[in-house]
Amino acid sequence: MNDPSLIIPPAFILIGGALLLPFLTKKVRAWFYLIVPLGALIGVMVLPAGEGSRVTLGLFQLTLFHKDALSLVFGLIFAFIALAGALYSFHLKDTAQQCASLLYAAGALGVTFAGDFLTLFIFWETMAFTSLYLIWARQTKESYAAGFRYLIYHALGGGIFLAGLVLYYQANHNLALKALSPKDGPASWLILLGVVINAAVPPLHTWLADAYPRATVTGAVFLSAFTTKAAVYVLIRVFPGWEILLVAGSIMTVYGVVWAVLSNDIRGILAYHIISQVGYMVAGVGLGTAMGLNGSAAHAFSHILYKALLFMGTGVVLEATGRSKLTELGGLSRELKLTLFLYMIAAFSISGVPLFNGFISKSMVIAAAEESHRTWAMFLMLLASVGTFLSVGLKLPYFTWGGKEKDKNLKIKKIPLNMHLSMALVAFFCFLYGVKPGLLYQLLPFPVHYQPYSLPHLVETIQILAFTLLGFWLGRKKLAPHAQIVLDIDWLYRRPGKKAGYFLLQKVWAFFAWSERLATQTVKFLAAWVKNPVRAPWVKISPASPYSPDRYRPSIQAIISVLLVVFILVMILTLI
Repeated sequence: MNDPSLIIPPAFILIGGALLLPFLTKKVRAWFYLIVPLGALIGVMVLPAGEGSRVTLGLFQLTLFHKDALSLVFGLIFAFIALAGALYSFHLKDTAQQCASLLYAAGALGVTFAGDFLTLFIFWETMAFTSLYLIWARQTKESYAAGFRYLIYHALGGGIFLAGLVLYYQANHNLALKALSPKDGPASWLILLGVVINAAVPPLHTWLADAYPRATVTGAVFLSAFTTKAAVYVLIRVFPGWEILLVAGSIMTVYGVVWAVLSNDIRGILAYHIISQVGYMVAGVGLGTAMGLNGSAAHAFSHILYKALLFMGTGVVLEATGRSKLTELGGLSRELKLTLFLYMIAAFSISGVPLFNGFISKSMVIAAAEESHRTWAMFLMLLASVGTFLSVGLKLPYFTWGGKEKDKNLKIKKIPLNMHLSMALVAFFCFLYGVKPGLLYQLLPFPVHYQPYSLPHLVETIQILAFTLLGFWLGRKKLAPHAQIVLDIDWLYRRPGKKAGYFLLQKVWAFFAWSERLATQTVKFLAAWVKNPVRAPWVKISPASPYSPDRYRPSIQAIISVLLVVFILVMILTLI
């Protein structure tokens, strides 16, 4: 078992399960869907440190797994959330969605344990195409359109990534996975650009806020966990200390919060907060210090837990009511009180409330910025914390579960038990890591010298939370949601895009119509000419003057002359 060549990479456990799933009976399928990610989680735990499972692909040797402290922390949380997501989806009858979610999780694990750039890229693209189905599977007009836009972004990102790998291989003659620097030339910048698209760094972020709210109820849980966090893993592994990431990440923290406050869709709010929270991770990578990289890894771990729980909670609301707009919800606290309780654990976690896991990870990145004397970055992150608690911890639950009486015409659908069981499982770990931060800190890639429960930090956090709560309560009427569509940078291709598309389609249609007429006239002319090539082309054939072989028969002199000319031309070409 210690022989690396005999080890099955965890990603292949999920791939094998996805391939077997369609052949099982309905009664067995749901349980098998649950067992497969459990097997992958065990596989991550028993996977030996080091490299193994090398295979040859053409001229390249692929290393299918490379395990160290960094890949372990991401591998554990990816496998666990695949298990929690499978439990949340236990009632699902759509085999295609089950297979897609397993393959999507396999892509994330494959990226995490990849030992070379080519292996990483193969699993990177696996994530892109399998996650797309979780959007389209909702089978609405909006989800189809959002899925196509999602596909365009990820196809673009994958193409840029691949171009960078080609340049990297030309320069180094190998595809070893290692840290790059800005001095490595265009290859490193192209790879970085391909990665930051998946990390949803503005202005390359609109695919996330556009697609995630339109995914299926269960699919959104998987989407919230894998794509952006796999990108964070690659950033930590390949681009530590890149200054541009500190700037981009710090801006992300505030950018996502601003648009979340304006959003009316409950899952749209959470989607924008993915951008904000990933900003902390990206900024930590940009700092490049041990504290910053530890903070990025720890916050990715925490974020996957509480963000999945948030999407589970809002997914229950959507499943029960069929509605996702704040303006259409309210007064659900009696019917969905357990959902509210479990949701608030996630809301407290993302808001950095003490005793919950967001508090022990987000503060590490902020402390790293302070330690590196990047006061401006620390200020932006603290400002984003206010907006996070305001929108996810206060506004969303208030106008979803409270705020007004429930609509009398709203019927509440019974929720499958497994959805709440999954939420309870994830909520337990959100609380466990909050009260026992050492359980997470011992997994991080560098030794941790940080105490989150210091008195100054506790006082600062309580002050921020208290004043945010007071501000919300005093201004809750002004913060009431409005039935509106708020366009982000996607305005650049949505509003002008309709007019430009109409113009281009009209012109293209006119060109093809002209081409069709020209082709028709040409064919008619050629058809008449082929009947008798020596006939004068201006002599028209009509019912009054029909075609006659005798009338247009060429003379023997004309035929001999043509043959002679052809013979002379052939002789000349032969001599040349």
